[in-house]
Amino acid sequence: MRIMIAGAGIGGLTLALALHRRGLDVTVFEAVEQPKALGVGINLLPHAVKELTELGLQAQLAETGIETSSLHYFNKFGQGIWHEPRGREAGYPWPQFSIHRGELLMILLSAARRELGAERIITGRELIDVSRNDQPVEARFRCRAEGRVVTETADVLVGADGIHSALRRYLFPHEGMARFSGRMLWRAVTLAQPFLDGRTMFMAGHQDLKFVAYPISEPLRREGKSLINWIAESRVESGTPARNDWNRQVSADVFERAFADWRWDWIDIPAIIRGAQAVYEYPLVDRDPLPHWSVGRVTLLGDAAHPMYPIGSNGASQAILDARCLVDSLCEMPGDPQAALARYDAERRPKTAAVVLANRQNGPEQMMQLAEERAPDGFRSISDVISLEELTAIAARYKQLAGFDRTRLAAGS
Repeated sequence: MRIMIAGAGIGGLTLALALHRRGLDVTVFEAVEQPKALGVGINLLPHAVKELTELGLQAQLAETGIETSSLHYFNKFGQGIWHEPRGREAGYPWPQFSIHRGELLMILLSAARRELGAERIITGRELIDVSRNDQPVEARFRCRAEGRVVTETADVLVGADGIHSALRRYLFPHEGMARFSGRMLWRAVTLAQPFLDGRTMFMAGHQDLKFVAYPISEPLRREGKSLINWIAESRVESGTPARNDWNRQVSADVFERAFADWRWDWIDIPAIIRGAQAVYEYPLVDRDPLPHWSVGRVTLLGDAAHPMYPIGSNGASQAILDARCLVDSLCEMPGDPQAALARYDAERRPKTAAVVLANRQNGPEQMMQLAEERAPDGFRSISDVISLEELTAIAARYKQLAGFDRTRLAAGS
């Protein structure tokens, strides 16, 4: 079976490696001419690390990323709402990693070029359209360097080309722009002294004003330093930003006043903000769940299929789970690609749709919102505001929904 993948991002490259390991013929087409280690930090949850471990990549992840020890939630006054161990500290067989997105991408890209052959990772090819019939798929790509159009054929085409997916736009031409939440994210990294144990992720505030931070460099941690990935989030008055305004560099003056007094005995958030060399602005967007991902011999994966708010650390992890499910379906039904894609669709689409919708309701971060609503001026003890049973239930429900409940994951279900 010959498979084309449009998009050499985290999901597309994970899929390519997994397909190759199972003996399938795969070629990846990436619109960017020279993929680079761009972006900021992301988290890989234990169920995603399990899949990357099976591809032989855990040691490389551990060399560069932080093995996350715990997650803490605070209100806007720095008062503790909830904390829990993460990864191996929580008893999972696999760690959770906080890692620079660009470094993860380079690990995957190097592995794909080494295992598939560099000629199977074709860059500078932008997908523009595809045939819609039941025969082998014909896809047309524009060669960005020369401007010419080439046609490629395969038994299956997978669109792993991100939130602005050309294949999704082709399948759903009237969908329109991504859905804007009314909140903006400002993201950056800052070299600073470690906070807490140097391996902790924390979130503070509520849905209209929030700050998230976690370290992402294991080599710097070993030197007693910390490369802190951080996200400041705030509700804004403007409408949906134009696509060409996404990921633009801005001054911290745009948002930093809202966090001016967020200084606590273990961290100085204004100093973290001011310590960044560059700050990038992103709208907080997602898309409504689709009625289907697969049409004939084409399907979607990752952000092309289910872009979601970056709540619960799920974006990259869900794309990696997509890849595993799709590989299993194709290998178990090798004589019927359409049935394999339909099976993948039926398995993964409802699960990811549930995560998309849960993230719109703040996912596990609803703990922070409840604390804000019930005690906007702070509290003496969180137990006066939210019971331990309620907090525990919120955390457990989200783990089950997103597929990383420890007991079920360890049991392989």
